Amino acid sequence: MRLILVRHGQTSSNIGGLLDTGVPGADLTDLGRRQAEALPAALAEEPVEALWASTLVRTQQTAAPLAGARGLTVEIRDGLREVRAGHLEMRGDPASVRAYLEGIFAWHDGGLDSRIPGGESGAEFFGRYDEVVAEIAATGAGTAVLVSHGAAIRAWTAARTDNVSVAFVAANPLGNTGAVVLEGDPAQGWTALTWEGHALGGPGLDTSATDGPAGEPVEVR
Repeated sequence: MRLILVRHGQTSSNIGGLLDTGVPGADLTDLGRRQAEALPAALAEEPVEALWASTLVRTQQTAAPLAGARGLTVEIRDGLREVRAGHLEMRGDPASVRAYLEGIFAWHDGGLDSRIPGGESGAEFFGRYDEVVAEIAATGAGTAVLVSHGAAIRAWTAARTDNVSVAFVAANPLGNTGAVVLEGDPAQGWTALTWEGHALGGPGLDTSATDGPAGEPVEVR
């Protein structure tokens, strides 16, 4: 199947650089809503049959325009939520953000029992995310869109694809409504086809001030 992982649109917490991982989380900003509204046109060539989002409201708000355009119901699952920040929740200082990302990337060296201070372990994160991806695959959909979160998508993609490394995801942030396109299935594994780091829909929607520079999609196959 084809699995398209889309990060949610911009929120006020993104503007502030805050580790906002709790439920329900911040709403989309005006720009975030415009980013969400651009998704139906940006994905017009994709035969999307299923649409999923996390329990954080920003992913559901991002998925809503695409759901309306395709006549789909957004399936909501807690397993797709952001990696829990624990004691670092709502902090935005460089040391906290670095500790959060380093804790996540350390899972790829086999330290799945390690956890974000006060948060979750790698085993817990991958367990819940894998469960939802398996559920999506079991629907038989040929193409599904999964609206999730930046750190969660980067961590899961590096661990579950055969051609994306942790070094790659560490060096290539995923901006608001950036997307990763995968092909495969849970049993045989996944291959990343493209890594679109900036907002789908064009540079006018890019949040480069907070999410890194815009650029062309990265071909990873």
